[in-house]
Amino acid sequence: MTGHTLCVHGHFYQPPRGNPFRNDEPIAEPEAAPYANINEKAAALSYTPNATLGNFELMSFSIGNALARWMQDHSVETYRRIVEAEEHYRKRWNASNALAHPAHHLIHPLHTRRDQDVLVRWGVLTYESRFGHLPQGMWLPNLAVNLEALDVLHDNGLKFTILSQAQVSGIEEGAGPYWVKLSNGEKLAVYVRDDNLSNTVAFGIRSLGGAGRWARQTLMPTKKSVGRMILLAVEGETFGYHHPGEESFLRWLLAYEANAVGFETTTLERDLRDNPPQVEVQVREYTAWNSAQELARWRGNLRQAFDNLSGRLETIYADFTRGLGIDGWALLRDYIRVRLGTSSEAEWLSEAGLSALSTEKTTTLQTLVRSQFHRLRMYTSAAFFYEDLDRSETRLSVADAVMALRLAAHATGYDLLPMFQLDLSQVPADPKGFTASRMLDQVLAWEQQSATGAAVGR
Repeated sequence: MTGHTLCVHGHFYQPPRGNPFRNDEPIAEPEAAPYANINEKAAALSYTPNATLGNFELMSFSIGNALARWMQDHSVETYRRIVEAEEHYRKRWNASNALAHPAHHLIHPLHTRRDQDVLVRWGVLTYESRFGHLPQGMWLPNLAVNLEALDVLHDNGLKFTILSQAQVSGIEEGAGPYWVKLSNGEKLAVYVRDDNLSNTVAFGIRSLGGAGRWARQTLMPTKKSVGRMILLAVEGETFGYHHPGEESFLRWLLAYEANAVGFETTTLERDLRDNPPQVEVQVREYTAWNSAQELARWRGNLRQAFDNLSGRLETIYADFTRGLGIDGWALLRDYIRVRLGTSSEAEWLSEAGLSALSTEKTTTLQTLVRSQFHRLRMYTSAAFFYEDLDRSETRLSVADAVMALRLAAHATGYDLLPMFQLDLSQVPADPKGFTASRMLDQVLAWEQQSATGAAVGR
């Protein structure tokens, strides 16, 4: 591949929107009217139109796993088209245009290396189950990064990721790829998005006058200054959900207009195969694509309450698995196979050498592992992103926290709810006066409704 190239990467993502007390059954979200919930609305405005137009076969993309699971069950035809689009692209170019995604949308630098490893491992296995082959690239949630996060990607077999210009220093012209030197002396490739062009499309697409005008007036003049490759990386929902109808912008840009002004369209795995990195850059640690201030927006009192609960849940799990004479964290790394249906619980335990466990200990272990799944998912980044606490994203993360502690209590008898209630009571009210304690009360009411079969909504 020679000359100038353009890659558009869309990260399609919704936080978990299902009721954890009822097998992640979708809840009612009145703000999505006339649709039943936000996933349905986003599918109708973005995922289905993009799949119908064939955009997933033209672009680089990643899909959050909570969203993909929802589509598998509730937007089956769209999900099928997306998976087939990746297959068609891979057969044509002998390279995938899909990146993997960690199992949950957590801010990785704020978590232990052990938890990051579990999430990345789960993401790799989920991708393999979805597309039938292992991934080479992975999208880090919010592009939140430190060197340890990149170490974990490398240790799990990943070859590259994406960062923004504001997160690296030492870049030359263009998207790269560039090398980042890891803590063990190994290297990971990174592609660097053009922040200005990406944000122009993400936030101003409706004012650009269509793909043709933007390509002629903005894209073409950049050829003298941007180097070999331009990477636009945006939320996939830019094309249709945030800006209804703009899935057509993406189609025209990638299918016609970029080529008309001298850019060949490509994707990242394909490009990396043909253009290995030549230059090393440095990562600005503890940054994200929308936060250059030590990830401050994801820290704070609410997170501290979650951290306290997480530490207690980890201790319960570690103590129990240590008593079995096993590495509980190594066991947890492969648990996702059970949730994916690629392995039975009996097979998973047998592979770990635990087939001789008593029925009682097996049940306790299985319950504590499920608790760990919800412990990790409760940290979904959207729960900590907004000032307002009275949001479904935050409420559902608290529900995951309650589910995690209920499972731990069922397995061991240790009731962590009173301490969690106390920690949440220390969280200051949001600007509208809504408190975390009130939110917990709502979640506990949800839990009771779920047990009686009543409908659950906001």
